[in-house]
Amino acid sequence: NGSCLFHGMISREYADELLSGAEGSYLIRESQRQPGSHTLALRFGHQTFNYRLFYDGKHFVGEKRFESVHDLVTDALIILYIETKAAEYIAKMTTNPIYEHLGYTSLLKDKMVHRLSRGRTEPRRVTFQRDEKISSPLVRRSALKDTPEKQCFYEKIHNFKVHTFRGPHWCEYCANFMWGLIAQGVRCSDCGLNVHKQCSKLVPSDCQPDLRRIKKVFSCDLTTLVKAHNTTRPMVVDMCIREIELRGMKSEGLYRVSGFSEHIEDVRLSFDRDGEKADISASAYADINIIAGALKLYLRDLPIPVITFDLYSKFIQAAKMPNSDSRLEAIHEGLLQLPPAHYETLRYLMAHLKRVTMFEKDNLMNAENLGIIFGPTLMQPPELNALTTLNDMRQQKVVVQLLIEHEDVLF
Repeated sequence: NGSCLFHGMISREYADELLSGAEGSYLIRESQRQPGSHTLALRFGHQTFNYRLFYDGKHFVGEKRFESVHDLVTDALIILYIETKAAEYIAKMTTNPIYEHLGYTSLLKDKMVHRLSRGRTEPRRVTFQRDEKISSPLVRRSALKDTPEKQCFYEKIHNFKVHTFRGPHWCEYCANFMWGLIAQGVRCSDCGLNVHKQCSKLVPSDCQPDLRRIKKVFSCDLTTLVKAHNTTRPMVVDMCIREIELRGMKSEGLYRVSGFSEHIEDVRLSFDRDGEKADISASAYADINIIAGALKLYLRDLPIPVITFDLYSKFIQAAKMPNSDSRLEAIHEGLLQLPPAHYETLRYLMAHLKRVTMFEKDNLMNAENLGIIFGPTLMQPPELNALTTLNDMRQQKVVVQLLIEHEDVLF
């Protein structure tokens, strides 16, 4: 069983004839249809399977890479055997998951209750309506209608990656064995949950990132960072804004003037290395533009922008609306659809930028030029298209400008 020979350029029919004697036998042949490419012919269940064989330093026919063809065949035979002999069992595997009863899930519930008990500013649902009795446009736009607040959870999907387990391993969703030589299942690289690939599609979006697995602060998904540190917003945003409001609100050109890029990079490394213990005080960085630059860099480097890719076009279309009340209504609807961590970050940032504009006499910064600066930082089109980005810059500015000007009503 499992013997192999290279047979040069032979037909599929001849390969089938050569292997017909023994289950588990295999051979490699050069393809007659595509000279130079190779096919793995494998005998199982009294039939011959043919797979296109590739090599890039390791052998593979699918996504799994093997040091030797023998290991590839061994893994394939295990999978074929299980899928053939236990098809009915596999189909039933996920019908009675043990996931809900695992200690892991109980731990998640405890953490969730603790987090929700800390409280969170719920978004207000606002209706912008015309009322002829109210003369001021701002007051008119601010007319509130109470509607039930949506309950928000910091929900996060698992970040599953194909994983090779050393020694026997069992799925933490269905409690069944994870078979195969390598890449037997997937592991969440944020919380460490181990499951079958097919079970990963059924696991709830309840990932609780483990700080030991989160290697950096910058360029880390916003929800992941917030959940790992058990905060409502990323500590980078809180710490930078606190420092700017302490000593930089009257600084001319705040957020427009650039700090030294090497120093901004130092701040980034400091957050990645020390987290909330990072020193960004005046004694470490006298120039407040370095801290402002680090905050912009953090927001710009998010893998999913604060205004998410999914909602980008909704905000752009809202900015194009000619009617000012309809425009604010549409932007507010978009805000309510943001993931909670993104909503909280945006709400806190806009309240800060509104305070920045109150010092316009000193810092020369108003909602319009802050919109120009923060538009592309907070909003990025899903497809990296230079023309789209260029065409949307005006709308990006309008969105952020309106968020700042009407911060008290929109959030």
